[in-house]
Amino acid sequence: MRTRNLLVLVLVGAMLALSACGGGGSKTLKVAILAPLSGNVATFGQSTRDGATLAIEEWNAKGGVLGKQIQPVVEDSQCNAEAAVSAANKVIDQDGVKFIIGEVCSSASIPISEVAMAKGVLQISPTSTNPSVTVGEDGKTKSLIFRACFIDPFQGQVAAKFALEDLKAKTAAVLLDQGNDYVRGLAEFFRDSFEAGGGKVVVWETYTGEDNDFSAILSKVKDANPDILYVPDYYSKVNLIAAQAREKGITATMMGGDGWDSEDLDRTVTDGAYFTNHYSGDDPRPIVQDWIKKYKDKYGSEPDALATLAYDAANILFTAMEKAGTDDPAKVAAAMEGMEFDVVSGHITYDSKHNPVKPAVILQIKDGEIHFVKTIAP
Repeated sequence: MRTRNLLVLVLVGAMLALSACGGGGSKTLKVAILAPLSGNVATFGQSTRDGATLAIEEWNAKGGVLGKQIQPVVEDSQCNAEAAVSAANKVIDQDGVKFIIGEVCSSASIPISEVAMAKGVLQISPTSTNPSVTVGEDGKTKSLIFRACFIDPFQGQVAAKFALEDLKAKTAAVLLDQGNDYVRGLAEFFRDSFEAGGGKVVVWETYTGEDNDFSAILSKVKDANPDILYVPDYYSKVNLIAAQAREKGITATMMGGDGWDSEDLDRTVTDGAYFTNHYSGDDPRPIVQDWIKKYKDKYGSEPDALATLAYDAANILFTAMEKAGTDDPAKVAAAMEGMEFDVVSGHITYDSKHNPVKPAVILQIKDGEIHFVKTIAP
């Protein structure tokens, strides 16, 4: 009996030691970063990873969150629904994460949100702007899903307002990838706001994500001669469309959305164009300038909006965890709902649908540089 008791004590001691190292009392907190690290928008994923990683390093340097060091679990979700679901299941089921930063693309974040809700995991997307990321088909807010960016209805409204009031546009052509949730949504919101403000959409043409030849639909744009050519797609597709539009002699002012924000955007073929975005490096606020310096010191380049919003998303998440005093996703979500955050992209409060109430900026491409034009508040 004495030998048996001794054996039990030894086993209990071993279990407690294991718990302190990596079990229930773990001193690490795993957080997933899901982003497209390969494919047509790989720069989006790389920036997202780098921005979130920098935030994690800063929190770890000051003691971590809830006394735990944050361990990032990075997966390539490819801006693709199937790959995103696979990545989400992997980090939850195999790595044991309860918090996800990502995805970038709405078409990937929406299916991730369904996985997260089903498995009790909190997701905060840095840059997915489609309303369906945080709201289900039943119209109800997804309790565990948040974002750090404004949404497409606001972005489309801002673009239309600028086109009508600042550019004095009366007509617009809109080209869109019908199969992309982000692109389609932004195009529709721009159209609705532009026409509600007195403008007229004279060309509405769709294409697929696999298309590379846009000569047919651009011929329609050429014939209509609109004031604005609105292309709310990602930078890789914008480069192709803008180059072919120039070849056809189209003189309409090009406009787009935050999907243009990449070092790989061709600033020659898009010269003179405008796009909506989440922040500007020209913002003189100390928090912005400090962020730019930190990012340049670490990565050797200026942060784009993808990196900035990933940094903001991570800081929002960790601040809410500290406020909640726990790593229970439901309690962290409840804390996040009632908080205000001063982050790089602006002062944020959350509305009832878990969307940030925050301003947008208008940027212009000119002579190879991106220039701040103005800020438009909600």
